[in-house]
Amino acid sequence: MLKELASQINIFKYITFRASYAAVTALIISLIMGPGVIRWLKNKKLGQEVRTDGPQTHLIKEGTPTMGGILIIFAIVISVLLWQDLRNSFTWLSLFAVLGFGAIGFTDDWLKITRKNTDGLSPRRKLLGQIIVSAVIVVLIYLNRNDNTTMLYVPFYKYPVCDMGLFYIPFGIIILVGASNAVNLTDGLDGLAIGLVFLVAIGFAILAYITGRADFAAYLNIPYMSGCSELAVLSLALIGASIGFLWFNCHPAEMFMGDTGSLSLGGIIGLMALLLKKEILLVFIGGVFVIEALSVIIQCVYFKYTKKHSADHVGKRVFLMTPIHHHFEKMGWKETRVVTRFWILGGLFVVLALSSLKLQ
Repeated sequence: MLKELASQINIFKYITFRASYAAVTALIISLIMGPGVIRWLKNKKLGQEVRTDGPQTHLIKEGTPTMGGILIIFAIVISVLLWQDLRNSFTWLSLFAVLGFGAIGFTDDWLKITRKNTDGLSPRRKLLGQIIVSAVIVVLIYLNRNDNTTMLYVPFYKYPVCDMGLFYIPFGIIILVGASNAVNLTDGLDGLAIGLVFLVAIGFAILAYITGRADFAAYLNIPYMSGCSELAVLSLALIGASIGFLWFNCHPAEMFMGDTGSLSLGGIIGLMALLLKKEILLVFIGGVFVIEALSVIIQCVYFKYTKKHSADHVGKRVFLMTPIHHHFEKMGWKETRVVTRFWILGGLFVVLALSSLKLQ
């Protein structure tokens, strides 16, 4: 009897078992609590403010409950606390990233709602908050570094390119802030951002499992990171929460995640890239997020350049509207078509990223 009980308890040591149930837990929490969160947001009149210069089809979304990222964060935090190893430092870094970036997003969403416009935190204050949260995370990683922490690895090459040393700190901050903002910019259509996060999380779940296994890491010529397999639990919790939220966020959306969700999800993705030594690979695995961010940068730079150098001081645009998913809407694509095709593209980027492991 005792032997059978010990055998049953021993199953909790397996990453695959805990990761699977982390996904199930986050999914169930999301599905059960979702309707209640939507009612609460409606009662509090926490509705979305829509850009007046955006596609006209978006005007109908005015007033749709936002700040649904609260549900995503709650599902992930509870799932991680239940199933991830609490003795592992990566667990607490993950929770800090979720809650830290989520707090910045919550503040931004709250200001937009109370002011009844799309102006939340000023870009400078928002960026400052992201830098502070990122700096705390990266410094903690650096202080607890191992032989691989400050090494820079690139896809398709098995040896580290260089040891960044202290430069790892600003490098890590850029990765976290960049990932957080990229997901934030992508969140503009029903189900778009959360569907892409789901795909990226699948990729990181696989990467976390093999990076935390010395035998798999040696076979694939990737750096072995002790304890990183616990991030597979975080990734599966993220997958479960994403599916659960997508149930309510698919077109036509019953609620939006807001910056509360998008900033925290981007922070998680950036953190996993840092901890798994896949900072450069993040450009591939999160390819759609990168494209969305680049479209905004290109638009802003080109507009300012042409405005400064034109005779009439009128700026020109490369895209009809950015982020780029709005460009395709302006071209006449239906929202569901844009979302589906971006999901397909996101899946292809994940496959490309994973294929690079064996080609090293």
